[in-house]
Amino acid sequence: MSTRRGVLSGREKAAILLITLGPDLSSQVMKHMKEEDIDVLTLEIAGTKRVDQDVRDQVLSEFADMAIAQQYIDEGGIEYAKVLLEKALGKEKAVDVLGRLTASLQVRPFDFARKAEPTQLLNFLESESPQTIALILSYLAPNQSGAILASLAPDLQVEVARRIAAMEGTSPEVIKEIERILERKLVNVVGQDYTRTGGVGAIVDILNNVDRQTEKTILNALDVEAPELSEEIKRRMFLFDDIIYLDDRAVQRFLREVDMSKDLPLALKAASDEVKEKIYKNLSSRAVETLKESIDYLGPVRMRDVEDAQQRIVAIIRRLEDQGEIVVGRGGGDDVVV
Repeated sequence: MSTRRGVLSGREKAAILLITLGPDLSSQVMKHMKEEDIDVLTLEIAGTKRVDQDVRDQVLSEFADMAIAQQYIDEGGIEYAKVLLEKALGKEKAVDVLGRLTASLQVRPFDFARKAEPTQLLNFLESESPQTIALILSYLAPNQSGAILASLAPDLQVEVARRIAAMEGTSPEVIKEIERILERKLVNVVGQDYTRTGGVGAIVDILNNVDRQTEKTILNALDVEAPELSEEIKRRMFLFDDIIYLDDRAVQRFLREVDMSKDLPLALKAASDEVKEKIYKNLSSRAVETLKESIDYLGPVRMRDVEDAQQRIVAIIRRLEDQGEIVVGRGGGDDVVV
């Protein structure tokens, strides 16, 4: 792929920056990145054949502006940075740089509640409406929300789960008022950290942290009340990376159903080393050799194609679980009887 000046995605910019920095500096940068981000950027870099000089200059200039803005914010806060950047870059560009830089730095609602024990939060939430409980749980860490959800009455569990999944936006004034009330109640028992938002992804993360009975209660009820939502949640409950938690017998079983020549090599192209080793462990040495050759032969591939292949494999695992042929553990709470 040849990269020319135009509208670049964040991934493209990151790849161009690393290419421009060179291997020594780029390797130091990558040490501080998440493994999945490294995989994505490696594919992007591999697919970038040539970068025009004006594109390099554009990316480097933007990176420099962002670095300077971050320095100003660290020194004196947003307003201080705004004044200095307007003088250096002009008002319009200063607003653009700060907008992009601070989008991920905004203080999220209910930060103060993240380090409270679930039992402490439960005492304050049990008397609240399902919508209020759903709002608060969608901003907490999944392990907190899962523990609280599992402790609610079954009917309330289903209603709260449904509302979290359907949540799209809430008035900032409403959030601030609920936050103010809860903070006042918890002022002596809470700390600070970062949080997450609502939506299907949030309820999936939460259900991955509840016991199996709570999960079944909620999903069975949603099968009746909101079947499309229930199916979407089920589809996303087990992630491809969760293969490492399957026992060897389950891995061997689902591998018999997988397209070994197409889907498996593609799915493993951007998989973690742990997932790859789990798969290799349950194949013959000859099959492992063939699989590795197939992965290498693929060359650069689109991340979307990798994710689609992974999702097809996940669908097989979910089907086998539903049929009772394999057991999918959810970390810590399931007893398996052999």
